[in-house]
Amino acid sequence: MWTGPPGSAATAPPLGPPPAGSNVKTEVLIGLSVAGIVLSLASLFIFLYFNNNNRGKRRRRPWKHNVVVSPEAYQPAASSPSYEQLSGSKSWFTYDELAGITGGFAAANVIGEGGFGAGGDGERRRVAVKQLKVGGGQGEKEFRAEVDIISRIHHRHLVTLVGYCVTQNHRLLVYEFVSNKTLEHHLHGRGLPVMDWHKRMKIAIGAARGLTYLHEDCHPRIIHRDIKSANILIDDGFEAKVADFGLAKLTNDSLTHISTRVMGTFGYMAPEYASSGKLTDRSDVFSFGVVLLELITGRKPVDASQPLGEESLVEWARVLLADALETDDFGEVADPALEGRFSTPEMRRMVGAAAACVRHSAAKRPRMVQVWRSLDVEDDEGGPPDLTNGVKVGQSMAYDSRQYSADIELFRRMAVFDDGDDGDDHLAVAEDDGGGGGGGGVAAGSRAHTYS
Repeated sequence: MWTGPPGSAATAPPLGPPPAGSNVKTEVLIGLSVAGIVLSLASLFIFLYFNNNNRGKRRRRPWKHNVVVSPEAYQPAASSPSYEQLSGSKSWFTYDELAGITGGFAAANVIGEGGFGAGGDGERRRVAVKQLKVGGGQGEKEFRAEVDIISRIHHRHLVTLVGYCVTQNHRLLVYEFVSNKTLEHHLHGRGLPVMDWHKRMKIAIGAARGLTYLHEDCHPRIIHRDIKSANILIDDGFEAKVADFGLAKLTNDSLTHISTRVMGTFGYMAPEYASSGKLTDRSDVFSFGVVLLELITGRKPVDASQPLGEESLVEWARVLLADALETDDFGEVADPALEGRFSTPEMRRMVGAAAACVRHSAAKRPRMVQVWRSLDVEDDEGGPPDLTNGVKVGQSMAYDSRQYSADIELFRRMAVFDDGDDGDDHLAVAEDDGGGGGGGGVAAGSRAHTYS
């Protein structure tokens, strides 16, 4: 605005035409400014969207299977649940709570992988967290009901299920911490001290007690379906604890068998399972008999490097068991690493129990409680029960030999296909630098060794 002298009226200069193109420039500037703001907001929105999405994916990313490293000490955050909560009445956990215990499921805390998934070690909390595969055909309601039943099972020779977590994308189990790895590790690990006979007998009796509890004292009773030396954990006192029964199918007393896909590890499967797919408590008995044979002989259940016809531990040992019991000479069947250092009466009992457990006919096998009492004579003042059941050792009166031959041929083909260079399955434990950790419901490793 232009102004004149004080007191005079202000006069404006005559208006001329606006500069050429000025309106066009203004509109262009305004348009560019608006477009810039819109693009900035859009970019910010896209960034926030994908950043949150990627963080969600990282949270849901499954643990890598078949990769096992030694556990390292982890100090949980103050907001993590206390040990008293984990070992007390609390049984349900949020995913964030378990992530806190395991350091966000860090690779450094992964200690093993069982038949049902990888495990994370909450080392400071003395628990083992095990992740299951989601979408295994079991609904959330069924899963919760099964876990609720199993979490009530407590026995000194069974690994205790402390709690669980179930969400749309995760199913995790929290087990008690067991410190001394597995029976499979101690029997077949390279460069380890020889397990003496006293420990072998102690483990056999303890595992038999645990399985007897599942079969006889649980209602509904539980068929394990995957008895093997890798599922028998050992504590520092070499007490046995049977693991991974936690997700075995529960059966009502009115049911006689479970028909399902083959769940057991090859080499431990009862012969009738290969042909019919039926599982009963006597199938568990057969598998436990194979474990007893491992304790007796030191051999693995399947060894493809053996001569044709001797790959199967059961078939190789069957005749030797009969001869040993007849002559009372156990030198041929006993683990050479023992160098004859074993109790003959105890060896006789274990050989007799193993021979009865691995009979061809399921109907002629003893019950688990009979096997336990035959091993632990102190718990049966009348002496060990008779396990012959009218059957001579090494024979079975109620089995189709032609069908058995077919089953063995199937086993041989599976052995050639499945057995690796070391005869073990698929997990490798990395070297432990001694920085901490131990074992758990999933066993931890401390030296280079493969185990299933």
